[in-house]
Amino acid sequence: MFGLSSTFGFTLPDLLAFAFFVAAWSCYHYAIEYGSRSGLNVSMAEYRMRWMAEMSRRDNRIVDANIMTSLQNGTAFFASTSLLAIGASATLLRASDDAVKIAADLPFGIAATRTLWEVKVIGLLFIFGYAFFKFAWAYRLFNYAAVLVGATPAAGSPDAAERALIAGRAGRMGVAAARHFTRGQRAFFLALAYLGWFLSPSALAATTAFVMVVMWSRQFASDAHDAIEWTPSDEPKDGAKADKP
Repeated sequence: MFGLSSTFGFTLPDLLAFAFFVAAWSCYHYAIEYGSRSGLNVSMAEYRMRWMAEMSRRDNRIVDANIMTSLQNGTAFFASTSLLAIGASATLLRASDDAVKIAADLPFGIAATRTLWEVKVIGLLFIFGYAFFKFAWAYRLFNYAAVLVGATPAAGSPDAAERALIAGRAGRMGVAAARHFTRGQRAFFLALAYLGWFLSPSALAATTAFVMVVMWSRQFASDAHDAIEWTPSDEPKDGAKADKP
């Protein structure tokens, strides 16, 4: 490890900051997807399954088709954005000499070799490449879910068991698509944290911690989480509101 660090110009703080970045991403991934049972994603997965159950009980499924189209269009947008980000990162790679000179003139005291800069940019390319594959696969899965919606027997079909089975498969396909879409978005957020490494190792650690706090709060302490957990009992009764100054 230390031989590679000397070859590429990494310092010990660089290695520690990058290790923290990778560990934070991995721990958050497993905590959200395999550990938590109360996050926003878990609640929305339950509603996706309920959506497909309700879809199977109606003959007119124009609304369901429109929602599927909206989900596909949003996923396609992020996939296209990923390709633009990959192109921009490749441009940074081609302009390494100029970028290193500009970075050296910044008032942060950055000292970076061309090799170190290029290794960091390659890491950024990997992140955006990962995001693209996730968004592209999510787009495909939403297509599969749309096909399953179309294949779900009509509400008046005598085979209720088959209707429930295909609707359940459509729901699970939609949940899988949303899971991969979320992973792509997570890569986008963490790419912003990764940019801190171009300033300094301490900046990478700080931006990683900041992004982790933001993502965690959106899952468990956001207005969206409050909305999905809302019940009528949460509203104060008439005359029970306290006077405010």
